Amino acid sequence: MEESAITLRHATTEDRDEIASLIYLSTNFWYAANGKAAIFQGEPSSTRLFCDVYEDLDPGHCIIAVDEGMKRIVGSCFYHPRETHVSLGIMNSHPNYGGKGVARRLLKFITDFADKEGKPVRLVSSAMNLDSFSLYNRAGFLPYSVFQDMILEVPKEGIAFHAPDGKRLRDAKREDVPALQAL
Repeated sequence: MEESAITLRHATTEDRDEIASLIYLSTNFWYAANGKAAIFQGEPSSTRLFCDVYEDLDPGHCIIAVDEGMKRIVGSCFYHPRETHVSLGIMNSHPNYGGKGVARRLLKFITDFADKEGKPVRLVSSAMNLDSFSLYNRAGFLPYSVFQDMILEVPKEGIAFHAPDGKRLRDAKREDVPALQAL
């Protein structure tokens, strides 16, 4: 069976529901493939928020990959031109199109755009997502800064905390700000 051509174009308002479904499907697929629970619950339309917010922030800056034979969106990437750089937003490709260069082509579109603007591309990626990390690394990106996110489930009754013996806790005061900044 011959593969369909995949073309890139800018998303339109009419594409938002299909992009939202792609974000929902591909993100949940990645989490499941990596032994984690689905991150998005409910209906795929719940992720339409990404399309609406990103479009409000930077109108017309979502590029999509379309399988011309199937007439469906198989990849999307939001990008954000800024004064000093171009920021890469959420990027997704359909799980059935893994290894077909969809994400690579989306990324190349963004880097080509940034080159024309004379600006660097900046992105944030989870080191846990080796697929993205590998894509970015193969495209020439190198880690610049590392930070750690932490999720802490807080019970409804709160977290009981007792200061160690000899230690005191107090509310922060305005004069604590320089020390907190230094920390």
